[in-house]
Amino acid sequence: MTSAVRGVRGVRESAGGPAGLWSRDFRLFFTARAVAKLGDMMLPVALAAGLVEHGGGAGAVGLAMASFTACFAGFVIFGGVIADRLDPRALMIGADAVRVGTEALTAVLFFTGHVVLWQICALGAVNGVCAAMFQPGVASTVPRIARDVQGANAAIRTAESCMAVLGPAAAGMLVGLTSAGGVFAVHAATYAVSCGCLILLRLPRRPARRRAGTFRADLVEGWREFLARPWMWGVIVIWMVFMAAAGGPAVPLVATEIIDAYGEGAYGVVNSALGAGMAVGGLLAMRIRPRRPLRAGAIALFGFCLQPITVGAGLGVAAITAGFVVAGAALAFWGVMWATSIQTQVPGAVLNRIHAYEVAGSVVMMPVGQALAGPAAGLFGPREVLLAGGAVSIAASAALLAVPPIRGLTRAAEREDQSAA
Repeated sequence: MTSAVRGVRGVRESAGGPAGLWSRDFRLFFTARAVAKLGDMMLPVALAAGLVEHGGGAGAVGLAMASFTACFAGFVIFGGVIADRLDPRALMIGADAVRVGTEALTAVLFFTGHVVLWQICALGAVNGVCAAMFQPGVASTVPRIARDVQGANAAIRTAESCMAVLGPAAAGMLVGLTSAGGVFAVHAATYAVSCGCLILLRLPRRPARRRAGTFRADLVEGWREFLARPWMWGVIVIWMVFMAAAGGPAVPLVATEIIDAYGEGAYGVVNSALGAGMAVGGLLAMRIRPRRPLRAGAIALFGFCLQPITVGAGLGVAAITAGFVVAGAALAFWGVMWATSIQTQVPGAVLNRIHAYEVAGSVVMMPVGQALAGPAAGLFGPREVLLAGGAVSIAASAALLAVPPIRGLTRAAEREDQSAA
């Protein structure tokens, strides 16, 4: 993680406020997110290697991963309501503490060889619920610990991108040296580090909210606040189409096409290129402060089309790698603009719920697109589906620019601007 910290701290002069970006609390939160991301990126390698070693196939790996995704998508909206009703930090600490236990138990199962699929899926489901309880609090924590919200999001995104490169490689080494159980043990330790950092946070008082109503009333209020912002639900509608037709199918089809044509080593190289590009995009987002962030993000997002197009066109590894760098930078830059817009445009009293709604909308169509990838590739051919995904990606970026509330959203005053006033 040291290199990631050096990379983002090298541009810390852009941070606003008298305390700068790298306050004690932000360093703690940054460490929590980076270390947890490292563990999360190690998990797929360990899960696949461990299940295959114990007689499972692609179907078993898919079920284990789906147990997490389904529970996360199904419960994240409720996590937003609970985070707004209670203390988001306490909810995040509790989620991390539970995941320390589930990952340690999974490590024991793999170490002892007692690997039963339903047990792995059940533990994955618990982890999915924990992630759903944890994620909404991220949105409301960043504005409370960072005067420069965009810089904070960019720094965290850069570190997470570095972990996306390091995580799979570290997992592969650990599996070779120990077993899948060793990776799960390390994963449990990353959640313990995250939990400890969150415990040490000293957060300012939360914005006052009116007296809490019923749980259902809070859900309805969050939905009403979500619908009251056309720029937000407009992005989510476009993003759902993008994920179903471009982002989702690209995940399995890119993997199979590159591995079939160039081997597993090439697939590792292009994945690392995607992570490196995302780190570049995060660093650019620390420097570039557009007046209309979603318009700038949508323009950058045009670059993502190079991910499916370079593979679908059958280009060589060098060209695909270059395309993935651009695609990663585009996706990360858009992600920072989007996260910053939500965190600075939405009142703190409803931020966790609104963030939960947008997260649910963002991820719900991913498994649909992944499920449709196989049948679509059988009907039209995998490369044709990828090229179509590239066209949809371009159309999605154009659609974001075509919607006036999205392209016209102006940058909100962050805390350093408000204090200066």
